Amino acid sequence: MHEEHFRNLERFYHGAPINRLYEPQLTVEEGRAEVVMEVRPEHFHAAGALHGSVYFKALDDACFFAANSLVREVMVLTASFNLYFLRPVSAGSLRAIAKVVNQSRQLLIAEGELLASDGKTLARASGTFMRSQIALSDRLGYGLGG
Repeated sequence: MHEEHFRNLERFYHGAPINRLYEPQLTVEEGRAEVVMEVRPEHFHAAGALHGSVYFKALDDACFFAANSLVREVMVLTASFNLYFLRPVSAGSLRAIAKVVNQSRQLLIAEGELLASDGKTLARASGTFMRSQIALSDRLGYGLGG
């Protein structure tokens, strides 16, 4: 049952139109998620390194799906998100790894780390997520193809 939920979340994610721009790959486990994507020049700022919005996307996505892995009926929503930029990157791939560190009835807190291909930490983040009223359903792409 849980494995089906994790695969449904992955399908839901990969079907989102925004992901055509970044081509990320998501893996979901119990209380944990990982997003991998290539560093691409079209995502650079004027100084020739990856724009911070890509750091945010990778980490927010990983933290969001780590949280939603523990909520099976509805989507979670990002209530707050803190991102700490540590170093720039201009080549290779990114790997955002997140895990849930606290859970209550309404809120989940996840922490994430963004790693470069060489294993160096590029950024750290923490997010607070809340249960929404939006049911996970085929209409959203959750459960289709499984």
